Amino acid sequence: MRRIKACACIALLLGLGSAIPAVAQKYPDKQIRVVVAFPTGAPQVLALLLSDKLREPLGQSVVPDFKGGAGGNIASEVVAKAPNDGHTLLLTSGTIAISPSLFSKLGYDTFRDFAPITLLASVPNVMVVHPSIPATTLKDLATLAKAHPGKLNFGSGGLGSGSQLGSELFKTINKLEMVHVPYKGAALAMSAMVGGEVDMVTSTLPATIPLIQSGKIRALAVMAPERAPALPQVPTTAEAGMPELVVITWYGLLAPAGVRPEVVERLNSEVVKVMNAPETKAKLASVGLDATTSTPAEFGRFVREEYERWGKVIREAHIRVE
Repeated sequence: MRRIKACACIALLLGLGSAIPAVAQKYPDKQIRVVVAFPTGAPQVLALLLSDKLREPLGQSVVPDFKGGAGGNIASEVVAKAPNDGHTLLLTSGTIAISPSLFSKLGYDTFRDFAPITLLASVPNVMVVHPSIPATTLKDLATLAKAHPGKLNFGSGGLGSGSQLGSELFKTINKLEMVHVPYKGAALAMSAMVGGEVDMVTSTLPATIPLIQSGKIRALAVMAPERAPALPQVPTTAEAGMPELVVITWYGLLAPAGVRPEVVERLNSEVVKVMNAPETKAKLASVGLDATTSTPAEFGRFVREEYERWGKVIREAHIRVE
């Protein structure tokens, strides 16, 4: 009888032992906060979409928390220091890969402090010039800049912005001397271009289409592997003879490092389903975005490649933000 009771107690304890981790590992068991690095534009669209579409499959509310500032670094630092239980996520852009080369001090480490989940979306950039510039192709512009070193300029949305780096890459590839004119935001740089204050700008495609179609600016090339359906007459940079000149603005989702692998896989699976749904793709296309998803490993490799690629451009252009 004692032996039977002892066996029963052991069985009960073993049963409880196996049940406790199952309860502890239930995910998600509370609201999920998505910290958004930029409060407007594509990140806002993506955050609201995920908030709406993930609620049902995850069984919990998904709430955007907009924390803009410092080129996305404020949001990144918040998430880097958050509990790694999968209930705090970061929605950011390619700045997560660029910032380590750009800033002398950061409150986080891009490769140590985050667990990549998936790419979300992307949008190609386009190189445009003011109509007064006598160049209709990239090679025309490079030839003109070489003939007049330091005379041509380009606008950007600020020091270290994607719009600056795209133009710096053009300079590096062609070994040109051009003057950088930074503005407080990409919209101001584009306004300056329309007003003739600057000669050239690298910009995301949606911001340029109405101006190109109205003739207020001239598109030289789409900085992506494929032509843009909205601008079928504009060649890609590869077609224009500069295949290295690829500039794609992208957005992705990350969690704090140390999140359990099964949580990362669950998030990846559900988010990828949402992003690849036909209605999602249609909504993104309406604002100029392409759904661009990946596995966590693919996203991690992509961030490392972007870091190395843009780090080289930043060093060669001697760009530093203190």
